[in-house]
Amino acid sequence: MTEPAFTVSELAGVTVLVCGPDGPPLGDERAALDLIGDAGYQGARWVAVPVQRCTDDFFRLRTRVAGGIVQKFANYRLGLAVLGDISGYVADSAALADFVRESNRGAQLWFLPDVETFAARLVESGA
Repeated sequence: MTEPAFTVSELAGVTVLVCGPDGPPLGDERAALDLIGDAGYQGARWVAVPVQRCTDDFFRLRTRVAGGIVQKFANYRLGLAVLGDISGYVADSAALADFVRESNRGAQLWFLPDVETFAARLVESGA
């Protein structure tokens, strides 16, 4: 039996579409729109994506993949959390390190190590 591409969870009172690690990659705006559609159908306010579902281009800022994806989520008023270890990507790019730091200060895109930290951040943010 295959795992579902996502589950819907209540984290800190917020409906979240939690993506499984084996679903389609998040590597372009079309993939983002698919997740946004799933989230909207499920009534989710956030989408949590494991880092292994993000393509390498997502972490190469010069490709503008991350920017396009994040803009789609912002347009639909959905938050995006990338969950997992991105230290290898950050170590290779000062620009990405700055992007992650700034994103984590905001309320639209967070890079966090795991779902437990994500739930705690939702509580902390009052989401």
